[in-house]
Amino acid sequence: MEHKSILVTGGAGFIGSNLLQYMVKKYPNNKFVCLDLLTYAGNSYNVDAIKNEVNFTFVEGSICDRSLVERIFQFYRINGVIHLAAESHVDNSITGPEIFIDTNIKGTFTLLDVAYKYWMDAPHVYKEVYSDPNKKGEFPRFLHVSTDEVYGTLGKKGLFTEKTPYAPNSPYSASKASSDMLVRSYHHTFGLNIIITNCSNNYGPYQHNEKLIPTVIRKALKGEKIPIYGNGSNVRDWLYVNDHCTGIDIAYHKGVNGEVYNIGGDNERDNNYIANKICELLDEKVPKNNGSYKDQIEYVEDRAGHDFRYAIDASKIKNDLGWNPQENFESGIQKTVDWYVEKYKSEL
Repeated sequence: MEHKSILVTGGAGFIGSNLLQYMVKKYPNNKFVCLDLLTYAGNSYNVDAIKNEVNFTFVEGSICDRSLVERIFQFYRINGVIHLAAESHVDNSITGPEIFIDTNIKGTFTLLDVAYKYWMDAPHVYKEVYSDPNKKGEFPRFLHVSTDEVYGTLGKKGLFTEKTPYAPNSPYSASKASSDMLVRSYHHTFGLNIIITNCSNNYGPYQHNEKLIPTVIRKALKGEKIPIYGNGSNVRDWLYVNDHCTGIDIAYHKGVNGEVYNIGGDNERDNNYIANKICELLDEKVPKNNGSYKDQIEYVEDRAGHDFRYAIDASKIKNDLGWNPQENFESGIQKTVDWYVEKYKSEL
């Protein structure tokens, strides 16, 4: 079969840009096509480091634009999809849920349906591959990147596994749960070769300013109040973005057709710890004239439907595929703070 031509949706966003920088260099014989609408969460700057690589192409556009997606499949002979494009900010899904339905559900359907018709329902090489049981390893694959938020919330104990029932509590998580079900349906109904990954909270370079860790760093350096929801006791399992990228890579290349893999960092921390740890690092790296950055922390009204705790059991991808995170939170947050301090220098 020809060299892989992989469509990466949302590739100019946080996780997508880190993934592409990793994959483009690791697989020089593969072609990577980045499709991104460049909304507020995507930025062409995020892929500047690879924009001149011969195996990278950027296309600006929407996953909801079926004619565009069809042209991309046909022109680049796409035989793999890693689907990250999504509206992802929970607060925004509360104030304006419709775009989450359009992008996360309808957009995922468009990609799935185009992939199915191009790979399995058309008279060319991919249909021949799918019809030959001896060529299962060459099947085109659709990997869907999702979130642990589809599982709802945990109490003080327990972990999400791949068998945890879905119980989404926000319009964002409901839209992602819906997209997961669509991907699953195209496997069970039509035989599409799919993988679903559900990740915990990512952090690291290129994350949008709106997210917790960039917000804490930015507000601290600007001398502004650092807003923390409620009493700061909400807990997340934090996953360094480069570790997530290696997990996606392994799941895409070694995962079993139709399976779900949870990817977590084994780094449970509450928001109080996150804010205070970042302030301690900033006190060391960019000390204030007086006092500590911790003095800027301010508790604000909790958001609606704020899940108390997420935590992932990643033993399946570790045991079955050999993946392990390389960063603990303390090493990852050091790298993250260094990157954002450099980024925000020009804004101070």
